[in-house]
Amino acid sequence: MKLEVVILAAGQGTRMRSALPKVLHPLAGKALVHHVIDTATALDAKAIHTVIGHGAERVQQQLAALPTGWALQEQQLGTGHAVAQAMPKVADDSIVLVLYGDVPLVKAATLQKLLTAVDANNMALLTVELNDPTGYGRILRDAKGSVTAIVEQKDATPEQLKIREGNTGILAAKASLLKKWLPQLSANNAQGEYYLTDIIGLAVQQGIGVNAQQAPAAWEVQGINNRLQLSELERIHQRNIAEQLMTDGVTLADPARIDVRGTLTVGRDIFIDVNCVFEGDVTLGDNVRIGPNCVIRNARIAANAEIESHTLIDEAVLGVDTHVGPFARLRPGTELAAKAKVGNFVETKKTYIGVGSKANHLTYLGDCVIGENANVGAGTITCNYDGVNKSKTTIGDGAFIGSNSSLVAPVNIGKNATVGAGSVITADIPDNELAVARGKQRNIAGWRRPMKKQ
Repeated sequence: MKLEVVILAAGQGTRMRSALPKVLHPLAGKALVHHVIDTATALDAKAIHTVIGHGAERVQQQLAALPTGWALQEQQLGTGHAVAQAMPKVADDSIVLVLYGDVPLVKAATLQKLLTAVDANNMALLTVELNDPTGYGRILRDAKGSVTAIVEQKDATPEQLKIREGNTGILAAKASLLKKWLPQLSANNAQGEYYLTDIIGLAVQQGIGVNAQQAPAAWEVQGINNRLQLSELERIHQRNIAEQLMTDGVTLADPARIDVRGTLTVGRDIFIDVNCVFEGDVTLGDNVRIGPNCVIRNARIAANAEIESHTLIDEAVLGVDTHVGPFARLRPGTELAAKAKVGNFVETKKTYIGVGSKANHLTYLGDCVIGENANVGAGTITCNYDGVNKSKTTIGDGAFIGSNSSLVAPVNIGKNATVGAGSVITADIPDNELAVARGKQRNIAGWRRPMKKQ
């Protein structure tokens, strides 16, 4: 079977009340239509055609890296008209699967099952059983239970409105049949649009079977028309992720208070406290513990690491038995070797901290390489930027940097060297030496503080 996917993403989404095209609104950190393209990619489609209209240029720019072609619907004249814009690019011998850019959570497995019902004599339609199908087209069946047509809500009779089986809009059919049916659609309806759903009636008239399958869960086929619906699907999606994490061996302090906006790969016996956000690709090893209110982005954290509360980790690598936080910020290019420690109010950027080394408080380390078992005292900063260029600081194994020191890069601190507290270091320090660079203290006897004038 040669599969091509058509994704309808041209609508304005006026109920979102936003300048941003509806399909670009984020769910779990990713545009709605991005989710749909990812699902289509998982089906091994030969080609993906995304139909765009409102905000077309912005949609193309944001999704330029994704494996999709584009078709432009200059006038939004209905779903049937939208699909027709993509069909010239579709091969006649393909199976066409129609998806929607504002229906982000449909599963590849559900669609794969739907596709098995398509052949030369049958098309397939995904439906959903709802307690309240308001807004959905209703599935009409004959006495034998065969699908005969779909009637949109605005065109339905009071009796038809009692039907609970709704149309999701997702369907699959031979491209050759769609190319024959789409030009036959009429806009003679309450909306004045060309409904894709009208091809069901055409199929029945021409003896093509309509194999209807029901979606396993209503949320899989739920579309988003406003921000309330967006928030509802966000929570459903996050709850699904949380349940999978717990199945995989993660303890969540509260499954309702975790957000995964990307891919979270986990080992066993991990603990994640409340209000943690994971973005991009994050990997957590066995026995990792993460405190509350942490944000971790594109990071690898090895076994037995502990991340304390209110810590931001961004594009960093943490080795086994490392300890970070609370209130630490690890910026891109940070790497912590085994048993390294970064404490409260410490910021690192492009910094390697060696085995067993530590910077426990109130420190900035940028463009820095630290050896093993070194100690960086509170208030230390690497002065790595002169306003134009960045320079490197190297701190050797076993070095001890006293509190409130400024290391003016480029500079090398030797093995087992010591920097006296409050020093401004502008020259290299050989191994095993003490460097003190500060003004000499003077005590002035009899000095009195100024007093306010009466």
